[in-house]
Amino acid sequence: MLAHLEKYFRTERLPHIWCPGCANGIIVKSLVEAIDKAGLDQDKTVIVSGIGCSSRAPGYLNFNTLHTTHGRAIAFATGVKLANPELNVIVVTGDGDGTSIGGNHLIHGARRNIDLTVLLFNNSIYGMTGGQYSPMSPQGAKATTSPYGNIERPFDICNLVTASGASYVARGNSYHTSQLTNLIYQGLQNKGFSFIEAISTCPVYFGRKNKLGRPADMLKMQKEFCISKEAAEKMSAEEKAGKVITGVLHYAELPEYTEQYQKIVDKCQRR
Repeated sequence: MLAHLEKYFRTERLPHIWCPGCANGIIVKSLVEAIDKAGLDQDKTVIVSGIGCSSRAPGYLNFNTLHTTHGRAIAFATGVKLANPELNVIVVTGDGDGTSIGGNHLIHGARRNIDLTVLLFNNSIYGMTGGQYSPMSPQGAKATTSPYGNIERPFDICNLVTASGASYVARGNSYHTSQLTNLIYQGLQNKGFSFIEAISTCPVYFGRKNKLGRPADMLKMQKEFCISKEAAEKMSAEEKAGKVITGVLHYAELPEYTEQYQKIVDKCQRR
């Protein structure tokens, strides 16, 4: 661990319990690097999670943290932000926690454009609860609940959140870590609902079931199928087939919810 980042961790809780080869630790490192780059006050920063592999992260992070119920992290985070708008509120969630049981909270948080930064770890599987397929599992992927291959189409979660009204939407991955750190940093700077999808790896449940090789092989796959938005703009449709586009996918300056809410409070108090 880099010495200047150690203050952001509850070192007495380490080592973590994630499986060998899991990329969640890589993504957490990008998160704390982004927080450090942004210069956020640890005492004024709250990290909220739901349930799942990724949602264990706040237990290792030395901030004000909430480990809440399945799918409800954004609801809890909304309450925190409304109670004290001066706080920096970050949500850590997973593809199961955030897009399935928590999907409704996700779209309404985006619709309100409330000032939260949501970091969604996408490992394409329910890793902690037994390896079931998630709304982000690719078609054809095998899981404990799809032993013959998943027939459902996955969400393009970034398109969904953009359509719901978020002001900042980005996608990164656990191989291109510098890019991911910068995407999270930009999300922290945005005054509004910021959403960053971080493509992760689950070698134990997803990798084994789908014969994707060793953890390093899964990371190398990200190198091959992830392309930047800038590179994609120069490619033909045939060249982009099967690729995943990373980078800032959407940005718009929009009214922020807590500021609009405060205007109502001020108006009522003047009466």
